[in-house]
Amino acid sequence: MPTLELLPVIQATACCAPLTREVLTAEKAEDLSRSLKALADPARLRIISMVAAHENAEACVCDLTEPLGLSQPTVSHHLKVLVEAGFLTRSKRSTWAYYALVPGALDSVATLLTSA
Repeated sequence: MPTLELLPVIQATACCAPLTREVLTAEKAEDLSRSLKALADPARLRIISMVAAHENAEACVCDLTEPLGLSQPTVSHHLKVLVEAGFLTRSKRSTWAYYALVPGALDSVATLLTSA
């Protein structure tokens, strides 16, 4: 099984201290829970890796449906969840929507889960 290679991010800033340094407030726990729920789906993890690996680090729904083996509405739903969670951006060009990773979004989740 191939491993997921993470791309380096130039200037990522974590939004919060690692979990092991402070007690999470209820609000921070809710925010982190939403982020982790958005990532806790195999198709969404694949979408993130496919967008990152695609030319210019952006992809259209039409670029993702066949490799994922999912219908266009299902892929669009997963993309919407990832955009709402702040992991992807969406830009409309003519009739197509293109998605790109938000710089540092994954690093923020990783930083929250690691201790110094």
